[in-house]
Amino acid sequence: MRGRGLLDAALDRLVAARSRIRRIERRELGEFRRWIQDTSNLLHLSIVLFVPVVIGFVTYVSNQVQTLSFLLFPPLASGTFTLFRDPEGEYANPVRFVASLSVGALCGLVAYTATVWAYGSVAPGVVHPESAALAIFLTGLVTWAADVEAPSAFATALLALVTGDVDPATYLVSIVLASSLVAGAFVVWREQFYERRAKYLYETVRGDDHVLVPMRGDTDDRTALFGARLAAAHEAGKVVLCDVVDDATGRESGQADAADTAEAAGDAGRDDETSAAGGVEVDDTASAAGGTDDETLSPATAERVDRLEGLAGTIRTRVGVPCEVVVVAGDPVQATLQAARNANCDLIVTPYEADRGALSTFVRGIFRSELDAVAFRSSSDRRRWSRVLVLVARPGDTAHAMIDFATRLTYGRGMVSVTTCVGSDVERRRAENRLDHLVETVEGNVETRVARSSVDDFIAANAGHYDLLVLGSSGERSPASRFVSPPMFQRLEGLDCDVAVFDRGAP
Repeated sequence: MRGRGLLDAALDRLVAARSRIRRIERRELGEFRRWIQDTSNLLHLSIVLFVPVVIGFVTYVSNQVQTLSFLLFPPLASGTFTLFRDPEGEYANPVRFVASLSVGALCGLVAYTATVWAYGSVAPGVVHPESAALAIFLTGLVTWAADVEAPSAFATALLALVTGDVDPATYLVSIVLASSLVAGAFVVWREQFYERRAKYLYETVRGDDHVLVPMRGDTDDRTALFGARLAAAHEAGKVVLCDVVDDATGRESGQADAADTAEAAGDAGRDDETSAAGGVEVDDTASAAGGTDDETLSPATAERVDRLEGLAGTIRTRVGVPCEVVVVAGDPVQATLQAARNANCDLIVTPYEADRGALSTFVRGIFRSELDAVAFRSSSDRRRWSRVLVLVARPGDTAHAMIDFATRLTYGRGMVSVTTCVGSDVERRRAENRLDHLVETVEGNVETRVARSSVDDFIAANAGHYDLLVLGSSGERSPASRFVSPPMFQRLEGLDCDVAVFDRGAP
């Protein structure tokens, strides 16, 4: 018996260690995912991993031709780095890349030929100053006239003069072929991965089309319409309106009968989830929880269901998106989250609630869940949002999600302004590059703005010109940081525009 106890204890320790290792792996994987979602980091990683493979492949091919000189590779490596470092930049045109390297080699060949004609012969390894000057002059003139200026062109022009035993004409041909291979690899990488990075890296762009709206407060109807606009941007979008009743009302509504019916139907998994949420789900015809209809509902619950169904009909008519109604009982936070899981929702859009300036217990509970969430604060009866201001602090999945939501609301009929604030002009160029990388992955009418002011001053001066302000929940900041400097959404009072606070679900 003692040996069995020791064995059980050892197994428990192994299980605990395995769970701890898995938690560490998930945490590290999440950190890496957030790191690579920064486009600058993604580009650096591509340079480190992909460029060596491309150059190695070109080297392997060139080794099959013994007459080629290694002088081919320095300008080729430099040009390849330029391509991958800024895939949307001025020098990232594959045709320009091949043309510039080839023109440089051609100008070097012309300069070499002129030197041979002038001096009769040129000793190996000797470069006349006149040849170098002529090669650079011709390269600058031709690349300027052909609009293919690139730094690597001047390198190939000079290297063509010192090819040694390799004929400069052969060097020119090798430059054309090698640069074409690199350009082809770059085009495949850019079109198949870089331009589709939102699909691979930013999870919220792929989902968030099933939206659950907790019906709370005086602005729940406006919040429901806001959530419907987000869901309508995807063909598979749907909206679920969720109301929570207390346990006593839930028992009067016949929830036990619904659970028994579901169990009798053999849906044990669904029955467990429904029981955990304590809920009754009601749609247009009958209860999806297992046969509960309006006759089994208490008068108070039936009244709530009628109101929700009326609003659902309005959403279907105005927005054109499927809309369901769910009534659940139990703890508001847990019941709402379980209802979202049961309905296969990946986004919760809840009315904004504050208690003494801070988020209410309900909203904080929703923000702590694994689901993406938006707290929507309505300041008017606005039903459409055609001008949206997105305030971005740092790159990442949260920033992409906010921009994606904004373009859903305005696509084809409005403007999205993606803005960040900097403290000095020195930071402006880097901030502009960050915003450019962020908006490259979305479609629609999007502009970028870099403000040389504090965030509070910028919002106070500009928010009134927009219908909606979108900002993050500061969930990535530490508690100490939030204590010293409260999140921005807690400092927004008296704005004329609506406010949407986005929180990225925990991984």
